[in-house]
Amino acid sequence: MKKTFILLSLTLTMMSCKNDSKSTDTDTTAQDSIALVNLAKTIHKRVITLDTHCDINIKNFTDSINYTQLLDNQVNLPKMKTGGLDVAWFIVYTGQDTLTDEGYKIAYENAMSKFDAIHKLCEEIAPNDIELATTSTEVRRIVKSGKKVAMIGIENGYPIGTDIKNVEKFYNLGARYMSLAHNGHSQLSDSNTGEEDGVWLHNGLSPLGKEVIVEMNRLGMMIDVSHPSKEAMRQMVVLSKAPIIASHSSARALCDHSRNLDDEQLEWIKENGGVVQTVAFSSYLNTEKHEKRAEFEKTLTIKHLDSMGLKWVDRKDTKALSVDEREAYFNALSKIRPMIKDKIAKMKDAPPAVDVSDFVDHIDYLVETIGIEHVGISSDFDGGGGIEGWSDASETFNVTLELVRRGYTEEEIEQLWSGNLLRVLDKVQAVADGMK
Repeated sequence: MKKTFILLSLTLTMMSCKNDSKSTDTDTTAQDSIALVNLAKTIHKRVITLDTHCDINIKNFTDSINYTQLLDNQVNLPKMKTGGLDVAWFIVYTGQDTLTDEGYKIAYENAMSKFDAIHKLCEEIAPNDIELATTSTEVRRIVKSGKKVAMIGIENGYPIGTDIKNVEKFYNLGARYMSLAHNGHSQLSDSNTGEEDGVWLHNGLSPLGKEVIVEMNRLGMMIDVSHPSKEAMRQMVVLSKAPIIASHSSARALCDHSRNLDDEQLEWIKENGGVVQTVAFSSYLNTEKHEKRAEFEKTLTIKHLDSMGLKWVDRKDTKALSVDEREAYFNALSKIRPMIKDKIAKMKDAPPAVDVSDFVDHIDYLVETIGIEHVGISSDFDGGGGIEGWSDASETFNVTLELVRRGYTEEEIEQLWSGNLLRVLDKVQAVADGMK
């Protein structure tokens, strides 16, 4: 079934080549390649492409610096237009801090600043280019109008604090999914990071976390299980009356990382009717390739930093820097990375990078394991995501091209890019309507 459409198109192209007495075997191969690329372009243009995880920096949402410009970040309007990315879920992310009133207050303010930034982009900065959507109907209407679509997800329920009314407040601001933890245990849920030391705070969900799950069902907000612990996820599946999502996770069977989902977790999502949004995050796709390439890039980066009078700082140690020091350091890295990338591209001995093929290996595995209706696509751009061939939104087409190479039909590619996620969004809202 999967390959029928592709093979028919390529067969017709090959037949036309054979009827031309001047064609050679080399010409036929070239035409086959052109036919496949053209088919992929046609499919890419027709389907709605949706990425469920794009982080933001509020400094890119001002009157002078914003997403109408071709910025150095991975997702902005010019790059979305170039790559044919229709829908970006912009993320209200808050890092984990102390479980105190002061910590909750700071987290809430951070979350509100990101909500404000997303609304400003859609309502003031570029209302003619991008519009906020909260339903699948709105997504389809906006895409049909020629605009790009913004949607909102929350990464870490920490900003809720201890006031469950904040869940509805965030929903009313446009949030349509939320994870209850990030890297570190929150007041709502244990994090996957507990695997490292075996220390858990709640043994799954806290009592408040369980109330939040019920409230999310009531409102129609999708439950995201990408960062919480396995036991927390199991409890979410038991409690939730609606399907759940993993907004940016891949297959643990292919890459043994606590951020990925093992086969038992995948089965839970299948039985629940949810969807796994496969993530293009290098270290979650191929550990061996990632580590070899990362070490190679680190060596070159250290040399460049030395020439600038700066020293390399491991990511885990950047928290010890002051805000100004951290900003200066990451600004320096952002300037160096393009130079490193160009230099490596010219080197024959550079270890291969994790690429789109590795990414689609995970899609293939998930499709074979739980069925195509439970699989989707995400990048984690501007939050650490990005791979060779899909390094930013401008290269989004390459994912479709690889799917076509592997024999996925247009209908299946549509499911992967947006159909499955939007179906779950509709079902979650239907459950909420039923509860009312």
